[in-house]
Amino acid sequence: MKKEYAIFAGGCFWCMVKPFDEQRGIMKVTSGYTGGHVANPTYEQVCSGTTGHTEAVKIEYDADIISYAELVEIYWRQTDPTDAMGQFQDRGESYRPVIFYHNQEQYDIALASRTKLAESGLFDKPIVTQIEAEQPFYPAEDYHQDFYKKDPARFEMEELGGREQFKKEVWKS
Repeated sequence: MKKEYAIFAGGCFWCMVKPFDEQRGIMKVTSGYTGGHVANPTYEQVCSGTTGHTEAVKIEYDADIISYAELVEIYWRQTDPTDAMGQFQDRGESYRPVIFYHNQEQYDIALASRTKLAESGLFDKPIVTQIEAEQPFYPAEDYHQDFYKKDPARFEMEELGGREQFKKEVWKS
């Protein structure tokens, strides 16, 4: 087993867990906060917009089963890469789309994938998802972990806030 990790931000972290959690080779998906200047922030602090953090997921995976490139492709299909300041009904810096890389290989894969997406003609607007060096990742409070399993009805309402429709129209998924 070759254990690796990836960090992605794509709006509400509740909606970013399930698509990865369901893949072969995924060991753990943790909701959390990254990219800011406050150590160990709370959900309330992040939502206040004063910490600089964005909601994200940290994915631990077996690279012998699923590749980082495959994870990046899954990531794109959960987001609107043309919306820099939020995703769907979730607005503001804490919901911005970012691929956080932790080594040169991840950076190169993410950049090549973003370039390919930009050249695909799938979108009329520019691809604005950022690719940034990872910063400390702070797990969110327990009640946010595996939210789609804990509160399926509320999770479904979040998904219906535009994300699900966008995925069907653009990604045909």
